[in-house]
Amino acid sequence: MSTRAPGEAVDAAALALVHAPLPADEVILGRPTTAVHALTTVGDVEVGIWEMTPGTASDTEADEVFVVLAGHARIEFVDPPLPAIEVAPGSVVRLAEGQRTVWTVTETLRKIYIV
Repeated sequence: MSTRAPGEAVDAAALALVHAPLPADEVILGRPTTAVHALTTVGDVEVGIWEMTPGTASDTEADEVFVVLAGHARIEFVDPPLPAIEVAPGSVVRLAEGQRTVWTVTETLRKIYIV
């Protein structure tokens, strides 16, 4: 985990990230990879950067709020079933612990997460 000091800035859009393939049982279409870089914690809350390359994958969510910095994706809410959403730069989304989702990324998606 990287820890940022109070007053220290980072360019979240340009920070280099190291990608790894998703587990095969999560991949639905394509060969998406993901990267995560924890920036800091504030109390019990982690703040970081997450990125996924194009493809479709399933996930079980954490209790999270995120802001999209770059890219485009469609998020389907499988359990509990909710209407799908499209996210792009500026989107702010709330996810709930245990929620099952399917992410279809059409342009590499980078987000700041708070979990």
